[in-house]
Amino acid sequence: MVPYEYYVALSGLLMVLGLIGVIVRRNIIAMLISTELMLNAVNIAFVAFDMKLHDVAGQVFVFFILTIAAAEAAVGLGLIMAIYRMKKDVDVEKISELRG
Repeated sequence: MVPYEYYVALSGLLMVLGLIGVIVRRNIIAMLISTELMLNAVNIAFVAFDMKLHDVAGQVFVFFILTIAAAEAAVGLGLIMAIYRMKKDVDVEKISELRG
C-alpha cells in the first residue's frame, strides 16, 4: 500500500500547480480549470488523512466538495459564455477594463 505521505505530497504539488495557474494565466477558462485542480488537491488530502486516521468523514467531505465543484463549474462556464458574448474575449485584463 502506498504511504499517505505520498498522497499528501501529491496534494501539495497539485495545490501549488493550481495556484500558479490562477496567478499566471490571464484566460478565465484556464483560471477555472486551475481552481478545479486546487479543489481536487484538497480532495486528495482529505482522502489521504482519512486513510491515516481510519475515518470516513474525509470521504464524506470529498463528495460534498465534488458536488459543489460541479455546480461551480456549471455556473462559472455559464458566466464565461455570457462574458464572451458581450466582450468577444475571455482575457481577464481586457474584461476588467471600464467602459467609457
